[in-house]
Amino acid sequence: MYKSQLDLTAGAEIRLPACDDLDADESCHIIDEDSLLAINATLATARPLLIRGEPGVGKSQLARAAAVALGRAFVPHAIDARTETRDLLWSVDAVARLAEAQLVGALRKVDHATLEKRLAIDAFLHPGPLWWAFDWESALVQANRLKLSVPMTPKDWVPADGVVVLLDEIDKADPSVPNGLLDAFGHGRFDVPGRKPVRMNAACRPLVVITTNEERALPDAFLRRCFVLHLKFPSNQDELIRRGRAHFPKSKCSDSVLTKAANLLTADRVKLRNTDLCPPGLAEYIDLLRAVSGQKQTDTERLDLLEKISKFALNKHPADRPG
Repeated sequence: MYKSQLDLTAGAEIRLPACDDLDADESCHIIDEDSLLAINATLATARPLLIRGEPGVGKSQLARAAAVALGRAFVPHAIDARTETRDLLWSVDAVARLAEAQLVGALRKVDHATLEKRLAIDAFLHPGPLWWAFDWESALVQANRLKLSVPMTPKDWVPADGVVVLLDEIDKADPSVPNGLLDAFGHGRFDVPGRKPVRMNAACRPLVVITTNEERALPDAFLRRCFVLHLKFPSNQDELIRRGRAHFPKSKCSDSVLTKAANLLTADRVKLRNTDLCPPGLAEYIDLLRAVSGQKQTDTERLDLLEKISKFALNKHPADRPG
C-alpha cells in the first residue's frame, strides 16, 4: 500500500534488515523530529530532500530508513567525480554497442534496416536511478530486455507502493550535475533517446533523497528546488549512547562499554574541534562497538579491548596531524 507520509513519532526506532551477505546483522535508525518533519514535507510537495551533514552522521541511513518505514523500494546510487547528469537518468553501454558494430561490420550482406535495428540506442540503454524512481514499470521492461540487474524490493512490494531513491554525495560531482537535474525535478519527466519521455507516476510519487558532505558548494538554483535538512551529530552523550543501545542488546554491549566508547569518541572529536579534519561520527561509534562485541565475551574483556582498538576506529588521520 502506498504511504504518502511517515506515520511515526520522533524517537521511533526503525529496524533495517541486513542488506547483503557482508552485513550479517540488522541495524537501527532512530528518527528525530527534524528528520520526520523534513521527510513528510518533502513527500507532500514532491520536492527533493537534500541532507547536509558531516560524514558518518547517518545521512544515507536516513534514506534507507525512510524506505523501510514507508514500505518502498530503495534505489541507492553513489555519485563520484565522473558522474554526469545523464547517468542519473539513463546511460548507454557504449562498449557493447561498439562490439555489436564490429560484429555487424564483419558480416556480409547486412541490409540497412537490420543494421539500424541492431545498433539502435534503445538496444543498449540502461535505466538510471531516477528512471526507476519516476517509472518503475518501464525501467523494468528495459532492464529485462537487456537482462540487467533489478534493484531489490521489499517482500510483496509492487510498483504502486512507491520508491525511495538516494543520490549519495552529490557534492563530488561537477556543479553542472545538480543543475542538470532541475528540469527533471521541475517537470516530473525527462527525455530518453529512441523512446518516449519518462514521466513521474503522479499516483505514487517517489521520495528523492540527496546527500552532501560539503566538499564543494552546490548551485543556488538547485538549492531552491530542494527541502534542506541539516543532520547533526547527537547533541549530548546520552543520545549517542541510546543510538548504540538501539544497535546492540546488553548481552553484547553493557552500559559501561557503550559509555566508554562514547567517551573515547567525544574526546577525539574535541581534539579535532578547531582543525579542518573530519571528526569521527556515529558510523565510527557503531563500528567500534561492533568490533568489541564480536570478539570478546565478558564485560571486562570488552572494556580492555575497547581501549586498545579505539585508535583504529577513531584516529584515521596522518600521524603528524592533530587527530
